[in-house]
Amino acid sequence: MDSFRSDDRGFTGLEAAIVLIAFVVVAAVFSYVVLGAGFFTTEKAQQTVHTSVQQASSTLEIVGNVYGTNPTATGAPGDTIEFINFSMGLAPGGTPIDFTKVVMVFSNATTLETLTNEGATTNAVAEPQQGGWGVTSIQNDPTGTGTLLLQPNEQFTVSCWPTSSVIANDQFSIEVRPSVGAAFSITRTAPAAINAVNVVY
Repeated sequence: MDSFRSDDRGFTGLEAAIVLIAFVVVAAVFSYVVLGAGFFTTEKAQQTVHTSVQQASSTLEIVGNVYGTNPTATGAPGDTIEFINFSMGLAPGGTPIDFTKVVMVFSNATTLETLTNEGATTNAVAEPQQGGWGVTSIQNDPTGTGTLLLQPNEQFTVSCWPTSSVIANDQFSIEVRPSVGAAFSITRTAPAAINAVNVVY
């Protein structure tokens, strides 16, 4: 009586092809999953880097000088600066900034104050009231509509009127905080004699 044999003599070419195709299909699916996961991870890493750079870098810059004004000041002792005026633009390569969402904080040795945005509701230029700030003029407006979206080559003249007046030799800071990107700080010192118009350094 013949015993059962265990060999591959009955293994045909068609069966070999089926097994090979099965291995190829499994390998293809596995490689697709691995590549898809790799692409997803790379995209997330790129998005994280882009967001981090955008948050860490400030896109604002001062254009020209910072002025401290008080129409009643004459250079006599006791005179104070009421208005702090400066122009702002975008740094090269900076993204547009919506000034209706900008927060400005005034500080000196004795005061820390968040100023009120006078033009936030009207989306237009506005003179500040005491304790507030506003965009008083717009230069190089590409649309001509006067909106408070600061765009490349455009300049906003900003005026701040803090509740605490700036005295002679007083060091003060104004921190400009856009909704996206790093805050921009302006630190200056009032002159020893305050006149109606002063360039503060």
